[in-house]
Amino acid sequence: MSPAPAFPPGIVIADTVRWLERAVIGLNLCPFAKGVHAKGQIHYVVSEATDARSLLSDLQRELVALAEADPGQRDTTLLIVPQCLEDFLDFNDFLELADKLLESLDLDGILQVASFHPQFQFADAAPGDITNATNRAPYPILHLLRENSIDRAVEAFPEAEMIYERNMQVLEDLGAEGWKNLDVGARCPVGHA
Repeated sequence: MSPAPAFPPGIVIADTVRWLERAVIGLNLCPFAKGVHAKGQIHYVVSEATDARSLLSDLQRELVALAEADPGQRDTTLLIVPQCLEDFLDFNDFLELADKLLESLDLDGILQVASFHPQFQFADAAPGDITNATNRAPYPILHLLRENSIDRAVEAFPEAEMIYERNMQVLEDLGAEGWKNLDVGARCPVGHA
């Protein structure tokens, strides 16, 4: 009998859904998330990758799968990465490889990769600045999105460029204690398996 995985996929996905429901949807950080969540159109995948090369392989598989999937069934994919790229700067560097992969698959302009990370930090913010939480998640996450879904969402929400500023204010009003009380962290601490 093999040992239980350090990051049981069920717990990792449950942590991610809790973060999505309490923070992203609950605080309305992304007004487009509620609809796809309610319709069950988010595909959750826990990567077992422990290095960038194997993660790139997982990312390629999921990009192709999303591109081929019926948008009514799968509008977006959250590729959750609990076992590698724990350091935010390494994760940030990986995003360049993700963009190159999109281009090599001829999916640039069809899909895009957004990102969330437990240590996310805006370039002009201090590490402890609560506004960093707008892009923080319990685990590193590569969010695979359809460009046409983004376009439709922006048409339905004409002031989309204001989301960023609104989110900053929401987090400042909430404060560090309020964020902590949301209980949206990882139950399998990244880097502490």
